[in-house]
Amino acid sequence: MEKRRIYIVDTTLRDGSHAVSHSFTPEQVEKIAGGLDKVGVNIIECCHGDGIAGSTINYGFSACDEMDLIKAANGVIKNSKQAILLLPGIGTIEDLEKAYENGARVVRVATHCTEADVAIQHIQAAKKMGMMAVGFLMMVHMASPEKLLEQAKIFEQAGADYVNLADSSGYLLPEDVKARVKALVDGLNIPVGFHAHNNLGLAVANSIAAVEAGATYIDATCRGLGAGAGNTQIEVLAAVLDRMGYDTGLDLYGIMDVAEEIVEPIMHRPQVIKTAPLMLGYAGVYSSFLLHTYRAAEKFSLNPRDILVELGRRKMVGGQEDMIVDVAYQLSQEKNK
Repeated sequence: MEKRRIYIVDTTLRDGSHAVSHSFTPEQVEKIAGGLDKVGVNIIECCHGDGIAGSTINYGFSACDEMDLIKAANGVIKNSKQAILLLPGIGTIEDLEKAYENGARVVRVATHCTEADVAIQHIQAAKKMGMMAVGFLMMVHMASPEKLLEQAKIFEQAGADYVNLADSSGYLLPEDVKARVKALVDGLNIPVGFHAHNNLGLAVANSIAAVEAGATYIDATCRGLGAGAGNTQIEVLAAVLDRMGYDTGLDLYGIMDVAEEIVEPIMHRPQVIKTAPLMLGYAGVYSSFLLHTYRAAEKFSLNPRDILVELGRRKMVGGQEDMIVDVAYQLSQEKNK
């Protein structure tokens, strides 16, 4: 019996950018992208953690011009597809064109889980350029399976090649993932992907749940490097899927070596589930809020947990990073009373 193929999308050089405060250099990109390309990764995503043009005071400045990073990755990628993330309202079609000129051939257009319509023009522009276009729904714990299918169909009608569901808070349990992925697999005519965060320690389990529900594309990173407590750890996922009888196309020893010998030495800290990342998952807060919350907590002498709980209560979503300081200020005023 032929093994079912699962395509692995490595986001170390994008989501992992959050964990290193967007400090990747062209030299580091060349080493990581080159290593990933050699061990069978299908798609390698490289850009600012918040997508192209995300290098701003609101989201954190990149140490290098991201087009130089995209160009560096393009110089070493021979077998994989090179991807970028684009958040409408942050990145523009003009930015997309620049990324294409520098080597990007896949764009994942990310929106809040109920706002797929803002991505239509970006997906259509990408298809006109000859790019692979992906509709990327974020914070999917905030919408029902039925609502997500409705939004995914907007991506499909716009010409997306597949739809990716992102558990941006690491909030979902495996049964939640299965329900959401199955709804899309049953209701769409294009493949479905899944992106997990490890804030509750469930990233690998949730990725497996997605595969069992019919997902074809799974996001992962070396050593789990990513926002919050990180993403699905690619070398662990590869081993588990291999044991389960799936074909990932990955060289298992090779991906272990890339993670241990190339990525781990440049990590700022081990990707573990500390208290604040745990609260991200528990409260359903966007994972890239973590470092912003740490800074706000230090500035206003607060416990990061209190800020995160309040952000979750207010249902803050990606793009509202500036509100973290406002929330922290308000909490400090209440505390001082």
